[in-house]
Amino acid sequence: MSNYSDLFGSMVFNDAVMRERLPKATYKALKKTIDEGLPLDPAVAEVVASAMKDWAIEKGATHFTHWFQPLTGITAEKHEAFISPTADGKVILEFSGKELIKGEPDASSFPSGGLRATFEARGYTAWDCTSPAFIKDGSLCIPTAFCSYTGEALDKKTPLLRSMQALSEQALRVLRVFGNATATRVITTVGPEQEYFLIDKQKYHQRKDLIYTGRTLFGARPSKGQELEDHYFGSLKERISAFMKELDEELWKLGVSAKTKHNEVAPAQHELAPIFTTTNIATDHNQLTMETMRKVALRHDLVCLLHEKPFAGVNGSGKHNNWSMSTNDGQNLLDPGYTPHDNAQFLVFLFAVIKAVDDYSDLLRFAAAIPGNDHRLGANEAPPAIISIFLGDQLTDILAQVENGGATSSRQGGELKIGVTTLPGLPKDSTDRNRTSPFAFTGNKFEFRMVGSSASIATANYVLNTIVAEVLDEVASTLEKAEDLDSAVQALLKDIAKKHKKIIFNGNGYSDEWVEEAEKRGLPNIRSTVDSTKALLEEKNLRVMEKHGVLSRVEMQSHYEIALENYIKTINIETLTTLEIAKRQILPAVIAFATQLAESINKIKATGLDVDISAQAELLTEVSNLTALLKKNITSLENAVETAAGMHEDTYALAYFYRFDVYEKMGVLRASADRLETVVDKAFWPLPTYGDMLFDI
Repeated sequence: MSNYSDLFGSMVFNDAVMRERLPKATYKALKKTIDEGLPLDPAVAEVVASAMKDWAIEKGATHFTHWFQPLTGITAEKHEAFISPTADGKVILEFSGKELIKGEPDASSFPSGGLRATFEARGYTAWDCTSPAFIKDGSLCIPTAFCSYTGEALDKKTPLLRSMQALSEQALRVLRVFGNATATRVITTVGPEQEYFLIDKQKYHQRKDLIYTGRTLFGARPSKGQELEDHYFGSLKERISAFMKELDEELWKLGVSAKTKHNEVAPAQHELAPIFTTTNIATDHNQLTMETMRKVALRHDLVCLLHEKPFAGVNGSGKHNNWSMSTNDGQNLLDPGYTPHDNAQFLVFLFAVIKAVDDYSDLLRFAAAIPGNDHRLGANEAPPAIISIFLGDQLTDILAQVENGGATSSRQGGELKIGVTTLPGLPKDSTDRNRTSPFAFTGNKFEFRMVGSSASIATANYVLNTIVAEVLDEVASTLEKAEDLDSAVQALLKDIAKKHKKIIFNGNGYSDEWVEEAEKRGLPNIRSTVDSTKALLEEKNLRVMEKHGVLSRVEMQSHYEIALENYIKTINIETLTTLEIAKRQILPAVIAFATQLAESINKIKATGLDVDISAQAELLTEVSNLTALLKKNITSLENAVETAAGMHEDTYALAYFYRFDVYEKMGVLRASADRLETVVDKAFWPLPTYGDMLFDI
């Protein structure tokens, strides 16, 4: 399809399609539900279902599915045909409002963290009409929330929608104080940048570690990595360009506004960035983006790797979560304007975010915690595990002015003179950027850079929405009773600046000095996923989630258990895969190489010639010693796995053992194998090397 305006959204039951196909009264009623959060009339759903079915069938769909996002972090779908049998042995095509609104998938096999027993199987999916339905693989996909028979959230969409509602309510209170009587909703928006690797499919299928775990458990660094920085923004290879072109078109059909594509820093690494949209739609779109990347890559004999650290020693992959707040009457609440020191409303919302991030940094750290991210955070352009905020020179200066009595000026960027007469002068931003900051202000939004590339963005955003909603509640409660608004605003901002300036850091997040400084400031340095889970049981975090109706205490406890269980299972799979590759591939290969080397030495000796074979002998000794070390480390890891299998303590203790014993022994085993890779004849080595995978496309 060459007409891209017709291509975009062609498989989406979007606003234009609804306006065309629904009766005016039905369309208006549905729009009120979507735009104003009003309850959905079942009679409206019945009309929508009929129109949606007709549209989907015209597009070639034969089935429908309630498309939801369980606590696995990926999506789920159960497909039902539109057909319904008739008495005369034929079928008719049916799709009712009841089928649109509600589904009943089996809930027993999804993670619930103890909310549901295996025999308690019933769960419900409920139509999220604020996110448009779409057609994928011949099925009408209806975005839904997923809850248990007893009403607890069993997914990531439900708390996200709850948090959006909570933030809107509190933000509107603040806006009313500032005289805004037209806005009826405040919407959080997100534009998630997605990083990923592409490698050759044939080489992928030779690596069981990639197949089973998504990352390489073995691999020596190649002679060339990313040190020349020649891949970043480099010209696209023909094969990669063809993949990206098809990916764009497939995403555009689904209404995903894929905008930017380029090579990333590491060899074989790339990035896709969409235009921002409403948070729940952005979450749905990001799940579709990851799924589509994998599908399209296979058509080009490639495999898309979304793990946070598929290759040691080079950049990992993140998902930069660009978050902001906007009103439905057109204001970006984080837009500072030309003179932010005079923009009291902007400063109130900005300072509310600063306070929220400082007060709930442990909860925000958990929001980016998955096993793969433990390998990524803290190096190679990934932010450190310490939560801090980058504001830049202009806003940091304003914060200091506020603390010292009131802001009276804003530093301006001016004009950048390049020094070549034929080049235009460029307007200079008022502040630089900081790629090491986990939470950076970037002009009219915050970029939460800690989120892992394979993760759902839902967790990061429902946490962010909720903690900001809590501070906005505090702000509104203070300002609503103020006799003099200006004085109250200044006092509020000064108090926040004084108490929470410790979270502001504009320097190098990778430096040892920052680690020491952060400790002095009292900022937590939560290094692992296991450690981060404790935030879910902290009373202040339980209270804020419960207060705003985002997660109950029971649901928080379930998320704690699920996070730990996921960590245990992930590391256990990695461990068993490590042992399988080491014992069945690497160990036999190096023994075969050593045997051939020994036989060659014996053959030379048998000739009776006076030949110096010291080099062969030294190599044989080195390989034999490393092989013995490899075998010793295999045994050590096997013992650790056996110990873990016999542990019957609480889930946290087991996860802690996997992190600080089993995982560490995996690293020791890998080190000995990687040393062998550098000395064993390539003809004997059983795995494609880093060089093979990163550079051979």
